Amino acid sequence: QVQLVESGGGLVQAGGSLILSCVASGRTFSSYAMGWFRQAPGKERECVAGISWSGGSTRYADSVKGRFIISRDNAKKMVYLQMNTLKPEETAVYYCAAARKIIATMGRKLYEYWGQGTQVTGSS
Repeated sequence: QVQLVESGGGLVQAGGSLILSCVASGRTFSSYAMGWFRQAPGKERECVAGISWSGGSTRYADSVKGRFIISRDNAKKMVYLQMNTLKPEETAVYYCAAARKIIATMGRKLYEYWGQGTQVTGSS
């Protein structure tokens, strides 16, 4: 069992940066691949980034490549999402999720545990 709590959301101007954090509870955190998802009003939840259990492999949605960076610290049971050059249309609730996988994965159905989300609002 893994419980996830996100933090770091807020209001950010277009072109600005924000770092989201996710803290996990449970003894087997390092056994899970982790991901960050977002869901905008009226849209489906989409994966923006995934990271392998070791942190050695990452994957990104094409829309955020070169701007977002996912990382993890297994000793602290933390996952981070650094978001740069944010766009107003990236306003959404951002979720941290855990998958019982070794490799970085973007498939929503593979993720078993979810946080409650943190709101990110981009202003133009």
